[in-house]
Amino acid sequence: MSDKATDEKVKEAVRQAYGRAARRFVEEPAQAGCCGAEASSSDSPEQSATCCGAAEAAGVEASSALRLYSAEELAALPDSVTDAVMGCGNPTAIAELQPGEVVLDLGSGGGIDCFLAAKQVGPEGRVIGLDMTPDMIRLARRNAKKAGATNVDFRFGEMEDMPLLDASVDVIISNCVINLSPDKDAVFAEAYRVLRPGGRMSISDIVVDGDLPELVRRSLDAWAGCVAGALTEADYLSKIRAAGFEGVEVESRSFASGLLASDDGELQIQLVTAEGHAIEGEEAKALLAEAGLSPHDLAGKVASIRVKGRKPA
Repeated sequence: MSDKATDEKVKEAVRQAYGRAARRFVEEPAQAGCCGAEASSSDSPEQSATCCGAAEAAGVEASSALRLYSAEELAALPDSVTDAVMGCGNPTAIAELQPGEVVLDLGSGGGIDCFLAAKQVGPEGRVIGLDMTPDMIRLARRNAKKAGATNVDFRFGEMEDMPLLDASVDVIISNCVINLSPDKDAVFAEAYRVLRPGGRMSISDIVVDGDLPELVRRSLDAWAGCVAGALTEADYLSKIRAAGFEGVEVESRSFASGLLASDDGELQIQLVTAEGHAIEGEEAKALLAEAGLSPHDLAGKVASIRVKGRKPA
């Protein structure tokens, strides 16, 4: 299979996973899991992952909004927004948004970061949410009406080929999405293109510490769950700098171990083969052991970081 065909297969798996998540938030919002995505590349209801990893299987709380955002930030937002949180951080917290700025959110999902940004840029500013999943766009537009966000525009498109003019935005934010792309170089190149000179980027994302087992790297479920596509922190930052950004630095870093523990303190990891076969429990632990890892080791390799960078003026 060609690289292009493989990339399209990954994108389609991610699109379907997050499309299912969007429909669940509309139809059954109370059943959505931590970070939101029922990330399965097959039709099996047992196979699911989220941006936090195997969160539903691990008994994580239904909404991660209070883990990522302050109560003050969430106070004025409807439940259909706060229950649909799918990120791994709060990129607006380090974006230093100013009134009148134009903000682009890559992989805007249900829209929470767009709505928070919209408040900061005010009525004279504008926020554009970009997402490649039609169901997410529909959910976000529905949420915008509920939130009364009139300065937010949700657009369908891919972040590897953004439907925006050169030098048309002041700030780019993104929350646990760029790691999902099979072509991160293209994403950062496009981000650089659409930013105005002196524009800045503030993103939260998932990185890994060291190599992951090949089974995880091949798993489309793990791609949709923000794990298999994650780079090491050094590689991630290197790609941002290679696109032309300066002042690239990590503002914060937290590992995922605590997010994947069940009530009894035991980490539960689910792996999915390229053929769609779910491997979990003792079988998954045995496979990890062959790679010299325990479930705790695997969880300890996954970290959420907040990164910022700037396009030269």
